[in-house]
Amino acid sequence: MSPEAKKLLDDALQLPTSARAALAAQLLQSLDTEADEGAEAAWSAEIAKRLKDLETGKVKTIPWSEARSQIMGLSSESRRA
Repeated sequence: MSPEAKKLLDDALQLPTSARAALAAQLLQSLDTEADEGAEAAWSAEIAKRLKDLETGKVKTIPWSEARSQIMGLSSESRRA
């Protein structure tokens, strides 16, 4: 990371949460310059599949606290390897 980018990051991290979120959204949007023609259709199909899996009981949801614990556990294990 260049010194200029590091300074920008340091300054941005001092902003209130809502301002950081707005800045992050604008930065991400600035990277999305080329639209993938099939992306929206593919995401729609994936969402429909996942909803069907939930409705039919093929998959079960778990509470966020449990999912977070699993994610953090995997993250910790991958850092040890």
